[in-house]
Amino acid sequence: MNATSSALALGLALAVLSGLMNGIFTLPMRYLGRWSWENVWALFILISCILMPVLIASTTVSRLSEALRQAPARAIIMAVICGFAWGFGAVMFGQGVSALGISLGNTFVLAISSSLGSFLPILVLDPSKLFEKQGGAIMGGTAIAIAGIAFCGYAGKLKERSQVNVNVRQEMVGEVRPFWIGLLLCAGAGVLSAVFNIGYSSAQGIVHSAEQLGNSAFAGSNIVWLLMLTSGACANLVFCVYLFRKNRSFAKYSQIKSKSLYGLTLLMGLLWGGSIFVYGSAAPKLGRLGPAIGWPLSLSVGLLTANLCGIFAGEWRFSRTVERLFMGVGLLILILAIITLGWSSTLS
Repeated sequence: MNATSSALALGLALAVLSGLMNGIFTLPMRYLGRWSWENVWALFILISCILMPVLIASTTVSRLSEALRQAPARAIIMAVICGFAWGFGAVMFGQGVSALGISLGNTFVLAISSSLGSFLPILVLDPSKLFEKQGGAIMGGTAIAIAGIAFCGYAGKLKERSQVNVNVRQEMVGEVRPFWIGLLLCAGAGVLSAVFNIGYSSAQGIVHSAEQLGNSAFAGSNIVWLLMLTSGACANLVFCVYLFRKNRSFAKYSQIKSKSLYGLTLLMGLLWGGSIFVYGSAAPKLGRLGPAIGWPLSLSVGLLTANLCGIFAGEWRFSRTVERLFMGVGLLILILAIITLGWSSTLS
């Protein structure tokens, strides 16, 4: 195996690992019910979006401040704006998963994000490609994803109507919301999650600036994550502070027997934050189209992992055969959509 093939194989393996981590990071939320949503989310954001990016960038990037000074202003602005927009999506994601559950919530977010994560960069950066072979494949993949989302949504609605999973739902952190509100929250989170990949793709000038100073592409990507994640943390923490004041829930951090809750939230932060940096390591190894190939691959693995977590956690154990059938068909359609979108990224 030559060096190029080895790098590609490693990149694919890292993208899969990123998806696994992304798919299971919400699982600890099932066991954090003694805390309010804002207690969990604020600590999670501090760990994954501030502490981890600062620590990793400061230890892996040589001459960090100089790399930022030499980076194109447009790349920095795009990273900050897209990171801030993603921050709102992260809030919607946290609220949406609490409303829909791990399986269905993650399915909607990952499916929409993978579809638009391939579609929007072309629409924004090079609209003419929409009328080429690659553009047609992307449009087809997006349409397939919408069909899959419809099947999964119908399965979730049937499950809600049966009202046999109330006890399972009550173990989750966060307040109970109507199904349609959770659906809208997850849809918005999926769209803004796709913006995250646009920001990463548009900020490659920062990576090139870091490479000129002797850093690796991985180290350069860590600068991009530092800008995007800390920008996104602002929206999340402001919302959490609002909820702390509204619900007077900050005192829950000092409750007796909270050590396990701190540990589970730390695990959430390490898994999700780690998935971002692992993806940043995978993308450069996948060649010029690394972000386009790695994104749908990582999300497809995350989608399958999230649903397996939901199944093993018992979210569907009381569901009827028809509900499981619609969910299974929807997942198969979504997998086909992600494969189609990943394949479209290789077309010229």
